[in-house]
Amino acid sequence: MNFELTEERRMLQDTLRRFLSDRYTTDTRNRIIDSESGISDDIWSGLAELGVIGALFTEEQGGFGGAGFDITTVFEELGRAGVIEPFLDTAVLGGGLIAALGNAEQQALIEDVIAGGLHLAFAHGEPTSRYDLTRVETTVKTEGNDSVLNGRKAVVANAEAAGKIIVSARENGAVDAEDGISLFLVPADSSGLTLRGYPMLAGGRAAEVTLDNVRVDASARLGAAGAAWPAIAKQVAAANVALAAETLGAMETATELTREYLMTRKQFGRPIGTFQALAHRISDMLIELEQARSAVINAAGHLEDPDRDRQIAAARNLIGRAGRLIAEESIQMHGGIAMTQEYELAHIAKRIVMNDHRLGDTDYHLERFIALSAA
Repeated sequence: MNFELTEERRMLQDTLRRFLSDRYTTDTRNRIIDSESGISDDIWSGLAELGVIGALFTEEQGGFGGAGFDITTVFEELGRAGVIEPFLDTAVLGGGLIAALGNAEQQALIEDVIAGGLHLAFAHGEPTSRYDLTRVETTVKTEGNDSVLNGRKAVVANAEAAGKIIVSARENGAVDAEDGISLFLVPADSSGLTLRGYPMLAGGRAAEVTLDNVRVDASARLGAAGAAWPAIAKQVAAANVALAAETLGAMETATELTREYLMTRKQFGRPIGTFQALAHRISDMLIELEQARSAVINAAGHLEDPDRDRQIAAARNLIGRAGRLIAEESIQMHGGIAMTQEYELAHIAKRIVMNDHRLGDTDYHLERFIALSAA
């Protein structure tokens, strides 16, 4: 099989890499992290103008991509540059759910998302749910023409910047049932909606979200009542592929920074990278990197496949293990400089490690893979 990128994806990759190499330096990222919003409007609008957000949507949705390999092409470059802007939350999760479930009026919002004018957030995880996507305790009741939401959502990435927040709530059924979950498009300025924001360790911001009798019009519901689970599962699968690709890109940068350092730092009159012990360790990193690349390709190829969830669980497990090894080896072979905020590797290593804790860590995906293989 030919795993080479198409000409269009190569052009996207090259354009994105050139833009980020010129504009997204370590100093730039540190300024963004220290800012109140945790996002650079200039970077966001610049990438939107380049069509990066549009590459994450199909032509029918107003974009020009949307396939698994479009997602991996974009997110590998974002990971390589250590970009902290919320493409996953606004485009893949938020925009993807609107595209999958929204009516004509709701789907019109995607045009603004692709243009970079609208941020979204997906408020689904709850304080007691951990990685269990079906566990939704937030409730919704119908009162006249209104839907009234009550509950709490935890670690909602990009919530503070979002113009609209997609909130999951249970219409009926057991607290951990797939059936009975609905999604609502809630304006960020809704009465009763409270955000407690904070910075995340690897960049960007999240918030604890409280819904206290939040009233939205019945037209705010995305799709049919209680039938949102298939769309949630599909977009979370796409987000897992994106996270795997982003981690792969970050692993590439960590490995290259380490290789350059080993060939620059000298001891006993020669580069330390020529010492056998260190040469073997960088070789192990390169092997893990290629295994991770194969896993990402496999996951992207199965995104529309019936075996989607098992293959993606396998990829996330491998990426998590390989990523941790590369992050730890990179830091150890650099020494103390790798832990300073002014050095690129400090952020890249944190990004690799923290990606493993979003949408399921290594152990979670291993257990999921075993369960799906036995089914």
